[in-house]
Amino acid sequence: MAWVGLVFGLALALVLFAPARWLAQVIEKASNGQLRLINTSGTVWQGQADLMFSGGAGSRTQTVLPRGLSWQLAPRLDGPMPALGIRLNAPCCTPEPIHFQVRPRWGGAELQIAASSSQWPADLLSGLGTPWNTLRMEGQLSLQTAGLTLRWAQGRANMAGAVAIDALDIASRLSTLRPLGSYRLELQALEDGHSASLDLQTLRGDLQLQGSGQWVGGRLRFNGEARAAPGREVTLTNLLNIIGRRDGPRSLVNIG
Repeated sequence: MAWVGLVFGLALALVLFAPARWLAQVIEKASNGQLRLINTSGTVWQGQADLMFSGGAGSRTQTVLPRGLSWQLAPRLDGPMPALGIRLNAPCCTPEPIHFQVRPRWGGAELQIAASSSQWPADLLSGLGTPWNTLRMEGQLSLQTAGLTLRWAQGRANMAGAVAIDALDIASRLSTLRPLGSYRLELQALEDGHSASLDLQTLRGDLQLQGSGQWVGGRLRFNGEARAAPGREVTLTNLLNIIGRRDGPRSLVNIG
């Protein structure tokens, strides 16, 4: 009995005090090296680290979230299956901590994101490699949601809720015009639960973007266009040539 108690105590201590670097290893592997937690401290359940964005193995492009982030994980037993509650705080970007809940489901999993608002530096994306390291975007990315649920089951994904991303005062090293403009991208789940609509619009600026599409079965279909505001055609010609296929004054973007 003494040996059983010792083994049980060691196993419990291992679970409760598992170092934060174990979580870092899981995230790095799951993201194929594109998201990395470095300079970790604390435990898997409560810790802090610097968040690095990378293009993956062998990539030389890297960016780091200013001032790092902290997290708290806690098991929850308030449903038919146990869940993991996550509280995430980034001093640079989240006025209030963001709350997540991950719950296993038969043949898959469910991720719930509580209502939240946050603002992130756009230049973080350049660390992810192509095409972001070519665009070298600057500005702010503002994310808002009244609640979002993502489900995976038998290799298929569906969602409920909506999220809006405002890209504010965006600039790029591909253009001397600064800023290019501000834009809104809205993702809204449709009633069938298996698809979502995507809408892009320009809030203000000389580079005018618009488009719409659908996310169906994990695949994106999007048709959009970019054009220069009157008087800015010459300044934005090179950028419009890069964005998509030229059709007179427009640059057409087709995905899927």
